[in-house]
Amino acid sequence: MPAVTVDDLLVLPRVPVPGEAAVERKVTSVTAAPSGFEGEGFPVRRAFAGVDLKALDPFIHMDQMGEVEYAPGEPKGTPWHPHRGFETVTYLLDGIFRHQDSHGGGGLISDGDTQWMTAGSGLLHIEAPPEELVMSGGLFHGFQLWVNLPAKMKMSPPRYQDIRAGQVSLLSSPDGGVLLRVIAGEVAGYSGPGITHTPIALVHATLAPGAQLRLPWRPDFNALVYTLAGSGSVGADKRPVKLGDLAVYGAGDVITVAADASQESRNAAGMDVLILGGLPIREPVMAYGPFVMNTKAELIQAFEDYQAGKLGVIPSEPRRVDVGEGDHPGHDVL
Repeated sequence: MPAVTVDDLLVLPRVPVPGEAAVERKVTSVTAAPSGFEGEGFPVRRAFAGVDLKALDPFIHMDQMGEVEYAPGEPKGTPWHPHRGFETVTYLLDGIFRHQDSHGGGGLISDGDTQWMTAGSGLLHIEAPPEELVMSGGLFHGFQLWVNLPAKMKMSPPRYQDIRAGQVSLLSSPDGGVLLRVIAGEVAGYSGPGITHTPIALVHATLAPGAQLRLPWRPDFNALVYTLAGSGSVGADKRPVKLGDLAVYGAGDVITVAADASQESRNAAGMDVLILGGLPIREPVMAYGPFVMNTKAELIQAFEDYQAGKLGVIPSEPRRVDVGEGDHPGHDVL
């Protein structure tokens, strides 16, 4: 798990205890993510598989990448590919990953960093481990989330945000049993650094064994909890969840998650979950491969624009950068 933590959680701002009038969100479904492979063959869990898109809105897709310990020569990524009509959010828990696009954006992200790419009107993109990681091997673990854009923003200019691990807002539960990293949006009055076109909130929480979190949540947002590691329960009725499970919550303004008191030895620190939700866009979705549009005609146009080279060309002479140099948009990488 990422290095973003503190020795004493009680020194952090604490999320408020929900009031007596707060409405507990019931869990409407728990689904297990099937495993597969992406790009050149790195393992993923398809977090949203089998879930109705209406329950996910404004999210489209999410992969948990790894957790995998690569031997030397094994690390893999994805080749150059196009995107249009949405945003990709890549959060790296362990390892190093590089990004580059045909508009000159990109950089390297490592433990606890997030790279937020607004594809908007379209670009070509590549994601791959740096050469030194390919040579050495090592641990790789993260996730990529696709956030839909409303029709009026689908052709927005492409944009990058490099969010370093030290920039996220750190909070604790009232009793100090849970560490929350707010990556984007506002949670319990505290804002994360990610700037979003579509109103969302994204949190990575670590629950100590036996800890419980009751988190105030915007009632107009949907609510999802994905288990990254460990085991526990979700909702007031304590439905069990484990690695790879996605819980979808119903209406209300409080999300409850609890970690089992006994965890496997590899999860001695507790249970890790992603908590995410957003304001539903409620527009038609026509998606195929790397394009997320509203109509079939727009989807066909995206393919034609890609084939005509209108989404950009692969840079011929990228340059090398070091970890951390991608703090500012506009860096080419190799």
